[in-house]
Amino acid sequence: MVTSVNELLIDIAKGLVEEPEAVSVEVDEVNEEGIIVYHLKVADDDKGRVIGKQGRIAKAIRTVMRAAANRQNLKVSVEID
Repeated sequence: MVTSVNELLIDIAKGLVEEPEAVSVEVDEVNEEGIIVYHLKVADDDKGRVIGKQGRIAKAIRTVMRAAANRQNLKVSVEID
């Protein structure tokens, strides 16, 4: 079972890419609006897999992350770098 929002994002991304060892996440401090920004980094060849056609996969990742964070009373945003 995934214990944190950060681990959830890493697990989701590693399941989508061909180079799971290249997946990394950087977390910013809470901004003035109370939002924690997660920066997902993947290999250049895997960016399309994480974003998906018309951004559908990226949108789904963001939705799952917001739902998981909401259960812990957090606000998050995911950026794919």
